[in-house]
Amino acid sequence: MSATNQSFDEAAQGVVAMARFAGARGWVPATSGNFSVRIDAARAALTATGGDKAALDASGVIEVEIAGPPHPRASAEGPLHLVRYAAAPGIGAIAHVHGVAATVLSRRHARAGALRLEGWELLKAFAGVTTHDVALDIPIVANDQDTVRLAALVETRLQGSAAPGYLIAGHGLYVWGATVKETIRHMEAFDFLLTAQMHEEGAR
Repeated sequence: MSATNQSFDEAAQGVVAMARFAGARGWVPATSGNFSVRIDAARAALTATGGDKAALDASGVIEVEIAGPPHPRASAEGPLHLVRYAAAPGIGAIAHVHGVAATVLSRRHARAGALRLEGWELLKAFAGVTTHDVALDIPIVANDQDTVRLAALVETRLQGSAAPGYLIAGHGLYVWGATVKETIRHMEAFDFLLTAQMHEEGAR
């Protein structure tokens, strides 16, 4: 099922909302991070390269074709958004953030290729999860400056994964949802869960 169609202006408002939410929590330091919202089956609104995402406004959002040529203002990480939209029509919004816990744990567990979150009550914040009594494996992929190649690797690694996100080692978190509201909820839940996991591991 595809996400609901909307105008570019509506989608851009969602991009700004996610960026400012993340910025207020310190998850997009310097000019890091990027955000997108699906417009329809063929197009998405995406943050342009550079700029302070915490202070983002509509001028920093561009319209891109999901399967089209690169936009001249698109972030180098644009392919990581667009391949997700192409692979999963139900995704309506994607966020990429650089929270401390996500970045630290992505390095700590990189060799294992995944981070298991298990038994935490807040796992129920993720769509489709109805109990704390569950183990969710978050895929971790090695970083690569060739983001077209990285995007293809990510899609291979995500096959069979139930998690609404993945980690790039030493880099950060990608997370998505059916709507902007759900993506924000998933973003916040991931940050709490990864922070709790980092503290628990540090106490061992």
